[in-house]
Amino acid sequence: MTEEEIGEQALQTAQMVANIPSIREGFSQASPEETIQPIAEEMRKLTGAEFIVIGNTEGIRYSHPDQDKLGKNMVGGDNDAALIDGESYVSRAEGSLGPSLRGKTPVWNYEGDIVGVVSVGYMIKDINATILSNIKKLILPSVIVLFVGTIGGLLLTRNIRGQLMGFEPHKITSLYRERNAILSAIHEGMIAVNEDGVIQLMNQSAEKLLSGKQKAFFNQPISKVLPELPLSSLIKNGQVCRNKQVEVNDRHIIFNMVPIYNQNQVRGAVLSFRDKTELKEIIDTLGEVRSYSEELRAQTHEYTNRLYVLSGMLQLGNFEEAIELIQKETQTVETQNKIVYDQISDKTIQAILLGKIGKASELKINFLIDDYSSLSEMADYIEPTNLITILGNVIDNALDAVRETENGTVQFFSTDIGHDYIFEVADNGVGIGKKDIHRIFHRRFSTKDKTTRGYGLAMVKETIENLNGRIEVKSNLAEGTIFTIFIPKQQAKKTG
Repeated sequence: MTEEEIGEQALQTAQMVANIPSIREGFSQASPEETIQPIAEEMRKLTGAEFIVIGNTEGIRYSHPDQDKLGKNMVGGDNDAALIDGESYVSRAEGSLGPSLRGKTPVWNYEGDIVGVVSVGYMIKDINATILSNIKKLILPSVIVLFVGTIGGLLLTRNIRGQLMGFEPHKITSLYRERNAILSAIHEGMIAVNEDGVIQLMNQSAEKLLSGKQKAFFNQPISKVLPELPLSSLIKNGQVCRNKQVEVNDRHIIFNMVPIYNQNQVRGAVLSFRDKTELKEIIDTLGEVRSYSEELRAQTHEYTNRLYVLSGMLQLGNFEEAIELIQKETQTVETQNKIVYDQISDKTIQAILLGKIGKASELKINFLIDDYSSLSEMADYIEPTNLITILGNVIDNALDAVRETENGTVQFFSTDIGHDYIFEVADNGVGIGKKDIHRIFHRRFSTKDKTTRGYGLAMVKETIENLNGRIEVKSNLAEGTIFTIFIPKQQAKKTG
């Protein structure tokens, strides 16, 4: 920088001297040195230059700090660019005074011809002395800055390594990739939050569970995303939660939370979620199957009791009464069984109806299957568990509705005429009020015991909707209720 500044200064001085009118006119005089030398020396003293040498096109000096060298050839061999090409430039050469940095520019006369050259120079040794002086001025501040920077760098490095737990960058990159792979492979939903309960990380399983997009949840308070859970207070207190069951978006979830500690302070928490809905549905279905088994056992017990009654009648000689009882039972069984076995072909529905007939018999409730009922085998896409959930819960709901009703009756009808399977379950129970009829399919809503009920009809509606079907209900207080179910025979095609 010092050399560039001095070279630029030399060039500007040379250009200024070359444009002095007296200098330009002096070249046309008989003794140019008499006019040019005094002006050049005065300018040298004013600018502090080591020398200002002016020569003609032949390189003959008209000015020089040493008057004995006037009239002699200029030394250095760097005038051609100025005299021939008319250029102004900075050069480094060794002249009569020693190595120097020079500013060179041509001298033009008023006709536009080059008549000479101006060379303004500073000695290299003086330039080096100036540079050394500047370096000395910079050494102390530089050392101080270097020392402070070194100390600061060491402290910053130590702090960063502490934050990164001593890992090198390539190791951090590897851990980041492994973390993403692990989060994608985990079936459970995972969410990481900071000490303020703000979401910092979420995997795809959690995204599906919350029915949204990761970007939409990122940097959002967990209390807004999962208002069902008192997470803010749990995170603040650093409490551990294990296998807590909650309901999120109508799904049964098992929730766990482990706080993250750093230097004995809570810095956040990791939350995991397991969807228990499918497992609960399987458990409920198994419960239905167990119920049917018990109902069939009850039916067997009921018929055993009737056989004992017949045996007693025969032993007492009441033959006519025994025959009448047999005929009555035979007629009822034949009618019901004829419809079940001859008009309904699906084995699952047959099993459901036989179980419910036994349960109704035990509860002293009339369970009637409409004579015009008919049904072929259900489509393959309709699972037996779907039928158990739908018909089992609807019929049980009807049986419960008529338990306290005199001459309680439940009627069942089915048909597959048209594009849908249609099931109808009617009862003459207490009915459902208008204010409640729109809420009977909501979870936890029940007209009976609200602590243990309120899930059956909700599961029915969800199962039917999953099959792209629908359910309708008509009810009047003190008159009874009719549930009508429509399930398509063909599975709807998925789009998207």
